[in-house]
Amino acid sequence: MLDVLVIAPHPDDAEIGMGGTIALMRSQGLRIGVLDLTDGEPTPRGSLETRARETAAATAVLGLPWRENLGLPNRRLRATLAARAALAGVIRRVRPRWLFAPYWVDAHPDHVAATKLVEAARFWSKLTKCDLPGEPWHPERIYYYWSVHLKLVRQPAFVVDISTTWETKRASLDCYASQFDQTAPKPTVLDRVEAASKWWGASIGTLYGEPFSSREPLGLRGFDALV
Repeated sequence: MLDVLVIAPHPDDAEIGMGGTIALMRSQGLRIGVLDLTDGEPTPRGSLETRARETAAATAVLGLPWRENLGLPNRRLRATLAARAALAGVIRRVRPRWLFAPYWVDAHPDHVAATKLVEAARFWSKLTKCDLPGEPWHPERIYYYWSVHLKLVRQPAFVVDISTTWETKRASLDCYASQFDQTAPKPTVLDRVEAASKWWGASIGTLYGEPFSSREPLGLRGFDALV
């Protein structure tokens, strides 16, 4: 059903970490969906209703054909057996080739838990003779996108040129007005996201970029897509 499943701890994490890459994949004809693990609330300026409206608006900006919420608890996300089974069930249902998860080092405990959960659910999704719904499925790869909470500068496995889709990424982030207070002292969260995107773009000789990590080696059949 999907080529790519992006798994996000909260609504807006997929947009922050890889909104430009999502838009680029969509422009290249890939079937891509986002699974938010929690509703992201409570937050200081948000509500369940507000966050749902903002998520729907960002989903429309990115042109996503599929987005769901797993309904796990915000601020208390854990890689429990029940959560693992629920996520593995979704993976077996949408059958993605690639998974994208948060980078495994992060200041936000929900993000660290999300990464552990995704890795465990990927393994469970291939199990036979179990009580999981659907047929066994094993995504080929997990790639890891970076969060605004990450203060360390790690060496990425690759950087995606999002120069042509930066404006779409920014428009998707603008949908989350309750989360990104533009009247806050500078630099705001969105200022930092833009600065990082420019820095990573400069590192590969482009205007904007998004970094990704991988625990597994990457294979190439050619060099025609390298920047």
